[in-house]
Amino acid sequence: MQSSKHIYYLLASSTALTLALTACGDGDNGASADDGDDTGSGSGRQIELSVATFNEFGYEELLKEYEADNPGIKVTHVKADTADNARAALRNSLGANSGASDIEGMEVDWVVEFKQYPDKFADLADPEVEGRWFDWKTEAVTLEDGKLMGYGTDIGPEAICYRADLFEAAGLPTDREEVAELLEGSWENYFEVGKDFVANSDAAWYDSAGALWQGMINQIDYAYEDADGNIVAASNPEVRAIYDQVLQASVEDELSAGLALWSPDYTASFQKDEFATMLCPGWMLGIIEGNAAGVEGWDVANVFPGGGGVWGGSYLTVPAQGDNIEEATKLAKWLTAPEQQVKAFEAKGTFPSQLEALDSDVLLESTNAFFNDAPTGQIFVDRAEAVKAQPVKGPRYFDINTALQDAITRVDVDQTDDPESSWAKFVSAVEALG
Repeated sequence: MQSSKHIYYLLASSTALTLALTACGDGDNGASADDGDDTGSGSGRQIELSVATFNEFGYEELLKEYEADNPGIKVTHVKADTADNARAALRNSLGANSGASDIEGMEVDWVVEFKQYPDKFADLADPEVEGRWFDWKTEAVTLEDGKLMGYGTDIGPEAICYRADLFEAAGLPTDREEVAELLEGSWENYFEVGKDFVANSDAAWYDSAGALWQGMINQIDYAYEDADGNIVAASNPEVRAIYDQVLQASVEDELSAGLALWSPDYTASFQKDEFATMLCPGWMLGIIEGNAAGVEGWDVANVFPGGGGVWGGSYLTVPAQGDNIEEATKLAKWLTAPEQQVKAFEAKGTFPSQLEALDSDVLLESTNAFFNDAPTGQIFVDRAEAVKAQPVKGPRYFDINTALQDAITRVDVDQTDDPESSWAKFVSAVEALG
């Protein structure tokens, strides 16, 4: 994901810090106004709110709009350089009961982990927002007692982004509808087309084995933990089969560019002709456009191997330690309203999770000039409708998936292990989780 200036998260270096369940601070998050009795805009008193996000939420212009419409509200936008650092910083600030922003973005893969600490978050349940999102989007952040821990921002239905100029040079079709037809079907078909491509090009077929892994594992209902919460990652034959398939294609068949996701080399690669395709959830559009600025040839095909797929998606939460919970909740509610999420999609491609937004003519007629004027609104509505199920992710999902990504990186990027030795290290890492 696109790197941004690392402003705030120097305290986030330790992901091993255990989240304390008891408050050990005074609750001052350092970002709110010192007159904590303010309860709303228009009071004549200045209120400062902070919004912590990662990657691209598309909020830059929206926050300016909110400030203009709400005199007395000043909003500071804090962007982490990576989602991992954002998660670690949130763990640290919740554990210390100090330092969290008034609004904290939360990636879907962390939700179950943080749901273990409901008292750390404000209850955002409100009749005004009932029915705003897909049911599954809301259910993921709803506790048994009805408490709503977050407002949905985006979801990540996946398409395939590709370099039409590299396709043409390798003798493949370039028209996005023809490319969609070419790549329709199974992962095996995607890899076979990739073999044809690399036989006629100096570029790799795709960017990263880690990215491929994420797309494929998100099509498994219970990958790492079963329905009873038991860790089955190391014994699940579906997990091992995908691991073998990804590394066969990436290393043996040389389809991967060998890049570590979100690394500096990964970011820089967009300015070169290193790969021709990549898995492309809506939020990836802004990242590609930012990293590949000045590079022509990018397009989007309305297709995804193996059926529908979803990668990522986020929420806005309001930590209970804040001094301006009411105003923070108002802002979070406004940012996640359908009309604002359509604007965020136009800005950075973050595809809305709000049902009303999906019927928006603005969304459906949206095109993206950087991607050869692709009808990205309609494409991602179609891709969202192709998603038939959501993978179930338990409390240890993040740790297990990180260990698996490490296993793939050792083979595809670092080349310090073969698939078998790296898998053995993954198994040991899973066993260490208890």
